[in-house]
Amino acid sequence: MLNNLRHSLQPYLEKIGSGFAATGLSPNFWTGVGIAFAFASAIAYGLNIEFALIIGGALLLVSGFFDIVDGQVARVTNKTSKKGAFLDSIFDKIAEVLIFLGILIGGFAEPYLVLLAITLSLLVSYARARAESLGIKLQGIGIGERAERLLVIAIIGMIGFMEYAIVIVIVIAGITLIQRILATTKQLNE
Repeated sequence: MLNNLRHSLQPYLEKIGSGFAATGLSPNFWTGVGIAFAFASAIAYGLNIEFALIIGGALLLVSGFFDIVDGQVARVTNKTSKKGAFLDSIFDKIAEVLIFLGILIGGFAEPYLVLLAITLSLLVSYARARAESLGIKLQGIGIGERAERLLVIAIIGMIGFMEYAIVIVIVIAGITLIQRILATTKQLNE
């Protein structure tokens, strides 16, 4: 869903990318910054410090911002590469796992719910990767891509309802997985 919004925001995103590209730092550097903020978010959740949900959520939003920055810097500097795309995808999954682990360790949701949320989230990503290995594009297919799931965790978590956020992630990831399975099998049958 947010992926579709990205097209209308592209001129603004390019300006952001140009600004960060002016530093001369590589897209991979910005990927590293993003995962560092995700790690910090996971630590805040995991330590269950005072205001952990607010701090963790804010750090998660900053991590998401840098996830946009790295791709924009790569595009505006013509440094897009298969290696960069691969590393970005892997680090995105690492960041997602770290966030869920932090929530689990911090005790903000029932363990079985966190396990189900992380399983479905990773299956959504796997379904896309496997479909694309078969030549089927699934970008933008589904109501709950990674960005939407992490926004739900950050925002709903920040207002004190992390377990509800995890349940919402389970629902939207489950629906997205089904949507991707149906879209892929439909295209494979053609």
